[in-house]
Amino acid sequence: MKIKQTIKTLVVSAMLLMSGFSLVAPTATFAATCGGVTTAIISCDEKGGKNAEVQDTGVWGVLLLAINILTAGIGVAAIGGIIYGAILYTSAGGSPEQVKKAMQVITNVVIGVVAYALMFAGLNFLIPGGLFN
Repeated sequence: MKIKQTIKTLVVSAMLLMSGFSLVAPTATFAATCGGVTTAIISCDEKGGKNAEVQDTGVWGVLLLAINILTAGIGVAAIGGIIYGAILYTSAGGSPEQVKKAMQVITNVVIGVVAYALMFAGLNFLIPGGLFN
């Protein structure tokens, strides 16, 4: 029982450490002006007020930012899930219940990644011109 707790602690610590590094990693910062407001999150190239194209608005930049953050988060979670399932599988020691649990974890991770890929493809289909030009 102590081994399971140690493995869980190691996996959670590794995931927190990886997410902490992504928060403090050096990034290029910039200041752009969108509608008279200075922002460092998105850049918008406004070309005209009411008649502006969708790609020329700040909403489009926020949408792209959210999709990129979700994609990175799904990738980190999927890698963490696969590592957790692999550790469960290798430490099973002949226990059929633990092997079944490990295979279920890995299967759920694969289903989640496929579901996210389908959602991403659906967004590209629904949004005129796709998310990325």
